[in-house]
Parts: sequence; structure tokens; C-alpha cells
Amino acid sequence: MAELVYTPVIAAAKTVFRVMDYRFRIEGTHNVPRSGGAVLVSNHISYLDFIFAGYGALLSAGRLTRFMAKKQVFDHPVSGPLMRGMRHIPVDRAAGADSYARAVGMLRAGEVVGVFAEATISRSFTVKEIKNGSVRMAQEAGVPLIPMALWGTQRLWTKGRPKQLGQRHVPITIVVGEPMRVSPGDDVNAVTLDLRERMTALAERAQSDYPDRTAGAWWLPAHLGGSAPTPEEAAAMDAEEAASRRKGD
Repeated sequence: MAELVYTPVIAAAKTVFRVMDYRFRIEGTHNVPRSGGAVLVSNHISYLDFIFAGYGALLSAGRLTRFMAKKQVFDHPVSGPLMRGMRHIPVDRAAGADSYARAVGMLRAGEVVGVFAEATISRSFTVKEIKNGSVRMAQEAGVPLIPMALWGTQRLWTKGRPKQLGQRHVPITIVVGEPMRVSPGDDVNAVTLDLRERMTALAERAQSDYPDRTAGAWWLPAHLGGSAPTPEEAAAMDAEEAASRRKGD
């Protein structure tokens, strides 16, 4: 099937990457399968993560990733047509079974489906608790899980910070982990814990080799000497935001 929207979007993204001179470091490219379905599971630290996670899969194996994203993105007059044209998957929390079934169907058809299993951006820039939906999809479709970690993308645009899209020469790391196989009888929650541990290890590897670790930087986790919220502080902020949203409803 011709990719009438995805192909020009990729070309535009690559042009931006060149103009902004992002300093990419990409590891584990051989871990994305060159054919067949797979669930790509990345950490989530930026509003732009789907671009960079998809770029990692594209460079790794020439694969296009169909990301699961909240329905509101598809309702937007600009992003909506692009998301639908690239065949991404809208997630309506009030009707989650539909998006889950669509994702499983795409996996069985040989597509790569991208999931941010933390559900929301991590304000602490550490890997939060993750949902088990990605594991259940991989198990049901009989495809591998591919853990991934991104680092540096939070410096461009993240939750609670102004956009800094004009920055040039930002180092961005993409690390792809070894595939995980989920057998029919495996305990989904145990596999989910294992997946989170692997994502955390990948993120820590990306952080340890990152060329800029400025002490006190807002984009650096607290445990590495940065001024980002601790996981506990971030959880409290998320809870406050959720409560405020419920009142607004």
C-alpha cells in the first residue's frame, strides 16, 4: 500500500533534523525485525517522542510504526488528518476495546505498533509504572515486544515546560533493546515488570553515555543531580492534574 502521507512526513522530519543538526546516537538497530508484526514500547519524556521512536524503527529496519495515541490528537484539525493518513491508532479511554482490537489486527497483519506504556509523559524523566496492554497485545497476536528508550527529546518539548523547538545541536539518543517473546501461558503482569526493568536499563544506558549532564539542569533526573521532580513529586503532580481534570468534566 502506498504511503501517501507517511512518506512526505518522514521527508519533512529528516529535513528538520538536518536543519536543527540534532546529534543522534542510535543503538540496537538490529533488534527491530525487518518483517512481521512487533510491539515497539518506548519510554515517554516528550510530546515529540513518537517522531523519534518512529525514526529509530525506520533507521533500524525500514519499518513504519503505527502509534497508539489519545483520541484528542485525531480530533485536532491539523494533526488529525496527518495521524489518520499515517494509519496511527486513536485511543478513546471510554472505548478502549476498539483500539486494542484494531492494534491486534494490525499486528497480525505484520505491522509494527508503537505504544507508550506509561500512558503519560514522565515528569521525572524516569520510567514510571507501565500498563500491561502492550504485553497483552503481543501475547494475543503472537509477536515480539521491542523495548526502546529515548533520551534528549525532553529538551525540545515536554510537560510543564515551554517549547524549545528552536534549539540546534541537541544530542538525542535512541536505544533499541533485545526482542522479548511472550508465550501464551506467560504471566502478563510478570512480563510487564520485566519489560519495565528493561526499559529502565536502556534509559539509564542512554543517560550514562549522554554528552551533556549539566549539574542542576531541569531536564536531568533528580537522582543524576538534575532539578527535575523526583518520581514521588511527579506522581503527586500527576494526581493533582488528574483531579483537576475530573472536576472540569
